[in-house]
Amino acid sequence: MTNSHKSAMTPKITPELTPTVEELEAQERRLVFRRFGYDDAWALGSLLVELARERQAPVAIDIHRAGQQLFHAALPGSTPDNDAWIARKRRVVERYGSASYLVGARFRAKGTTFEEASRLDPDTYAAHGGSFPITVEGVGVIGAVTVSGLPQLQDHRFVVEALEHFLGDQI
Repeated sequence: MTNSHKSAMTPKITPELTPTVEELEAQERRLVFRRFGYDDAWALGSLLVELARERQAPVAIDIHRAGQQLFHAALPGSTPDNDAWIARKRRVVERYGSASYLVGARFRAKGTTFEEASRLDPDTYAAHGGSFPITVEGVGVIGAVTVSGLPQLQDHRFVVEALEHFLGDQI
């Protein structure tokens, strides 16, 4: 088999484009709630579960507000490690008030890593994609919605997609 014949049979895989810090910051400015209560947590969490089931995504999903867990689901294929990742990523959102992926991207943009430069315990904090702040207009960050189980950029994009859909329905 020639190389040209072999490459014709092999599908091209386009690497995912990594969003810039500016693009990630724009997501946070855009994805803001007018209010966020128990029913909103249930509806958003249920939407995430529905999307994950459609894609057979082996994820765990968590929504916290003001230190209280309002929603949690673990889908087939997820593991207890996903819950540990959720806690670590959520703590980054709580500490920095920004998406866990954005926090990591800001460190990378400075030529370092979160693990090297933050001086925070990596067993407690993880600036990996998948946790996004729940921001309420006129209030600020009140919690986080977090997904774990996919590669970090996919975790981040999955949460953003669900938030876009959820907030689009509220307009």
